[in-house]
Amino acid sequence: MNGKLIVFEGVEGCGKTSQMQLCSEWLESLGVSVVVTREPGGTELGLHLRRLLLEKPKDKLFGTAQGEPVAQVTELLLYAADRSQHVEQELKPNLAAGKYILCDRYTDSTIAYQGYGRGLNMSLINQLNHIATAGLESDLTIWLDVDVEVGLARKRKDGIGLDRIEQETIAFHRRVQQGYAELAASYPSRIVRVDGSLSKEAVQQVIQGILRVHLKELP
Repeated sequence: MNGKLIVFEGVEGCGKTSQMQLCSEWLESLGVSVVVTREPGGTELGLHLRRLLLEKPKDKLFGTAQGEPVAQVTELLLYAADRSQHVEQELKPNLAAGKYILCDRYTDSTIAYQGYGRGLNMSLINQLNHIATAGLESDLTIWLDVDVEVGLARKRKDGIGLDRIEQETIAFHRRVQQGYAELAASYPSRIVRVDGSLSKEAVQQVIQGILRVHLKELP
């Protein structure tokens, strides 16, 4: 069996974590070797970068001692650094070993968040994505589509507190959602929309059906 890179994308609170766990359990029940990972933070270096990227500006880890936020292009470069390390250390070796990788966020997140959300230059983003991935694309991307306000409400119910990105304005999150919608329209063979407002069990059934259709090698 050849290795496959399956990415889960969506706005905050779309249910990626729960669906990836359920999907991993299902695939393992079929005898498939599965690796679950994420961006940022899929490597030891990535964990440090994740703290820098997601901690609130008031924390000294993020920005200066006075709490000055990092510049938007610097943010973009930190995500690219995390991705480059992740691709070389985790994704490529596990794909070569024939494993199925379930990855929480990948290149589409950068386009949606830094491109549509932040308004950064799309040509620069595409160039950095290409450098960081060395051309490695997902075999399939599951876009869990939920209304941004519903997703943020879910995050607040978690009781963990919102991270720096989650605390952005509703307008920002709506631009991110628009980014995902346009990406799905542009790459229909790679990105498949799933209604994330359905029950957890219903969403998982839809995802399993999609994987069976798109990944012919499944037992």
